[in-house]
Amino acid sequence: MNETALKIRLFGDSALKKKARPVKEITQGHRDILSQMARLMYESSGIGLASPQVGINECMIVVDIGSGLYKLINPKIVKKEGSQVTEEGCLSVPGVCVKVKRAKKVKISADDEFAKPVTIEAEDLLACVFQHEIDHLKGRLIVDYASFFEKLKLIRQLDELKKKIKDEELSESETKSCKLQL
Repeated sequence: MNETALKIRLFGDSALKKKARPVKEITQGHRDILSQMARLMYESSGIGLASPQVGINECMIVVDIGSGLYKLINPKIVKKEGSQVTEEGCLSVPGVCVKVKRAKKVKISADDEFAKPVTIEAEDLLACVFQHEIDHLKGRLIVDYASFFEKLKLIRQLDELKKKIKDEELSESETKSCKLQL
C-alpha cells in the first residue's frame, strides 16, 4: 500500500470551515481515502477523523475508540438522547481543549465503504466522537463551542498556534495535551 498522501489541516485552514458535500456514488477512490484517513488517524493517535480535516470536501469519517474501526459515508444523526459534557481536543486544533456539551446517546444513519446502509447506536465516548466528526462535516470546530470568556482566553493560544504552524515548530507534546484527541 502507498504511504498516506493526506495531511491533517490545522486551525486557520479554510477547508475546516466549509460544509462537506454528500457523496453521491461511492467509488474505489472513496474506499482508498477512508483507508488513508484511518492510517493517518492512527498515526496521529486520534480516535476520529473527518474528511474536511484532510482537505476533502465530501462527507466521510473514520472513528475508532478501541472497539473497532468505523468507515462511514454521509453519516447523519437521526436521534439524540440525554447529555454529557466532555473536554475535547482535536487533531486540527492541537493543544486546545474545550468542554463541549453533547448528547449522551445518538443513533447514526450512514453508508459503509461498500455503499451498504448502516445504523449505529452509540453512547458515552463513542457518541461524543461521532458528534465531533459529524460537526467537522458541517464546518464546525470545538472552538465554536467555547463561551465568550473561553474564546477570549483561547485567542492568544490560537494566535500562537497559527504562528507555530506557520513556523512549523509544533512539537508532538503540544498535539497531545487533551484527554480526547478527535
